[in-house]
Amino acid sequence: MSGFDWPGLMQAGLRGLGLKPAEFWALTPAELRLMLGETQGGAPLVRDRLEALMQAYPDTRGENDE
Repeated sequence: MSGFDWPGLMQAGLRGLGLKPAEFWALTPAELRLMLGETQGGAPLVRDRLEALMQAYPDTRGENDE
């Protein structure tokens, strides 16, 4: 299962937005969401969260790394 509602997305793009099939398939998911009116995206990664992730998952050198 892909997690995408392809029939619903195709109906929204082809019928709702009036896109031609080639135009629909050329869009990225982000472009399609924007065209369908979704204005909210994920929260940006702020410095404090980046530092917390770096501490939780530090880069380490393995045996085979140079």
